[in-house]
Amino acid sequence: MSTNIMIVGVGGQGSLLASKLLGYLLLNEGLDVKVSEVHGMSQRGGNVVTYVKFGDRVYSPVVGKGESDYLISFETLEAGRWVEYLKPDAKVIVSNQQIDPMPVITGQAEYPDHLIDKIRAQGFSLEEIDGLSLAKEAGNVKAVNLVLMGALSNHFSFSEEKWQEAIEACVPAKVLDINKKAFALGRNLKHK
Repeated sequence: MSTNIMIVGVGGQGSLLASKLLGYLLLNEGLDVKVSEVHGMSQRGGNVVTYVKFGDRVYSPVVGKGESDYLISFETLEAGRWVEYLKPDAKVIVSNQQIDPMPVITGQAEYPDHLIDKIRAQGFSLEEIDGLSLAKEAGNVKAVNLVLMGALSNHFSFSEEKWQEAIEACVPAKVLDINKKAFALGRNLKHK
């Protein structure tokens, strides 16, 4: 039996750092961990998805449709794009930030309205976070990833100390303080 987490966003939002941090933490807890990354033109703002699976024994790194226990989304549209991969009792943590994909930028499509409400209406447990504002408060707009990791940390029993150890091991020293602050802001959120 494994726990399956999908971390999704667009290129440059730090989903790979988030998955590395999570993998480090889980390995240090003695769990079997598989991490798999899929990039869709990530260097040009395309979507990026990372699968993190962990448990006593994990055989495959990929999460299939209807198999994900958690969806961590750094951007609203990406949350909507991956909903079909969720189990019925999955938890969704989403930053309400909207980044226009190329079809919207070029006028070929419109950004969908009320995506978070539509996901919530499907019965998923959803935490909507203003990740961008909290990242700015921490000192860098690129720290949305650590804000969401902080929110995710509330769903597991790993100690604060273990999370901090993983952050220190994975985050570059020059931005460590900002990222620790972003994590704390996400961890300390009270959700409706």
